[in-house]
Amino acid sequence: MLNSTQVSYFTLAAYFDTKQFKYLFFMFVLSLYVLIISCNVLLIVVICVNRTLHEPMFLFLCSLFVNELYGSCCLFPLLLVQILSDVHIISAPLCFLQIFCLYTYVSIEFLNLAVMSYDRYLAICHPLNYHSLMTLKKVTVFITAAWITAYLVVSCTTSLSFSLQLCGNVINKMYCDNYSIVKLACSDITVNNIYGLFIAALCVFGPVGIILYTYMRILKVCFSGSKQTRQKAVSTCTPHLASLINFSFGICFEVLQSRFNMSTVPNVVTVLLSLYYVTCQPLFSPVMYGLKLSKIRSMWKRLFWK
Repeated sequence: MLNSTQVSYFTLAAYFDTKQFKYLFFMFVLSLYVLIISCNVLLIVVICVNRTLHEPMFLFLCSLFVNELYGSCCLFPLLLVQILSDVHIISAPLCFLQIFCLYTYVSIEFLNLAVMSYDRYLAICHPLNYHSLMTLKKVTVFITAAWITAYLVVSCTTSLSFSLQLCGNVINKMYCDNYSIVKLACSDITVNNIYGLFIAALCVFGPVGIILYTYMRILKVCFSGSKQTRQKAVSTCTPHLASLINFSFGICFEVLQSRFNMSTVPNVVTVLLSLYYVTCQPLFSPVMYGLKLSKIRSMWKRLFWK
């Protein structure tokens, strides 16, 4: 039985020997990482440099794209190093740092999506009062609150896991995960479980509940409103819903493969499911919003032709 402060490193056991193909996998992952950075940075720049896009919806999008960059930076650098390494270990401080970063990324993503759904609700259901209800000051408060809330609650989660007494140091994942650390614990984990439920309620179920409520109201207005209202709702809500569904599926995949016995499932499938939410979402969101939102498309065309 060892306190986590006495564990100097963890072994990431999900990596398998790819032999001569490891350089091919490295190039594929590196290309994906570069593509993610390019897409998100491009849209952030387009929104920042064009004053016509300094509206609440696009400011929330900018926060979302910054979080996509943050989430990918939590995983890809370590993943690239581990692909080329013959010994798949990670130091304990770096492991807990990765846990902190990945959990804040997930929390900020859900909170951001919830705020964006509230913004769409005001724009569609209260169009005449929208600019008085969603001011620049409120946008700043919402974005700041989402980031600070995520950092505060995840700090407590990481601290609780760091104080556990552990009976091993082998993590059956390709990256560090809080639940994997908790499973190694020899000490009582009741507090961790209770606080975990609190985190889920605050940063996952709470935002999802807000999203469901706002879309129920939006649908009600759409069915009783004009054709123009329905078209506006579809054009602005489709990328948001697609992003939410994609991210939710990724989180569900991660939870299922972490909590249940996946020994009958091929190792490659398990690995892909565990990585989905932090590899596909940072690329899916900018591509979806870049293609669907006409203002971003038009600004990109202007910049391209210039």
